[in-house]
Amino acid sequence: MSKHRNINKLSKLLQEVLIELGEDTNREGLLETPSRWAKSLLTQTEGTKEDPAKHLKTIFELPEDIYPEYSKDMIIVDNIEFSSLCEHHIAPFKGLTHIGYIPNPKTRKIVGLSKLSRIVDLFSQKLQIQERLTNQITQSIYEYLEPLGVITVIQARHYCMIQRGVKQRNSITTTIAKRGIYTEENNLENKFQNYISMKLQKKWGE
Repeated sequence: MSKHRNINKLSKLLQEVLIELGEDTNREGLLETPSRWAKSLLTQTEGTKEDPAKHLKTIFELPEDIYPEYSKDMIIVDNIEFSSLCEHHIAPFKGLTHIGYIPNPKTRKIVGLSKLSRIVDLFSQKLQIQERLTNQITQSIYEYLEPLGVITVIQARHYCMIQRGVKQRNSITTTIAKRGIYTEENNLENKFQNYISMKLQKKWGE
């Protein structure tokens, strides 16, 4: 089915919902709303069929003099902003993703820094829950780069909690996923957490 046909079908469905809510879909403010909503929904779910290999297949190798065999140096990309749709209520949740990984000194494989942001976008642009999102990002990096370890921390505000139910406007949900050496050596996780905690406090305190 073409994207154009998807937009038309989704537009008609929303039009029915608006009518059910008692709205006049012929009034000026709502005339283009169904098609705008349909286009927006398709954009927000573009990652549904995309393959993470598309972004992680371009790999670089660190020179041995920069990354010797005994190294456990960490690469961290923090404050990656994202937004997604909660699959339980189709309500947005958004926040920050922080990723750290330790290259394998035998292969010394790394990926372009922007590719990590693209991986976050890929997995967030679909109906999601934060727990799965955190694990999918971590697992994909672990599988394709084969590092010693990967850790991902996501902190997000969920509009299903802000706009409905308990209406907790300042509540932040934190999820952590880790693979490899981060599950074995607590000092490495602590090092990562200590680094990003200052960033998180500063960001959310703004």
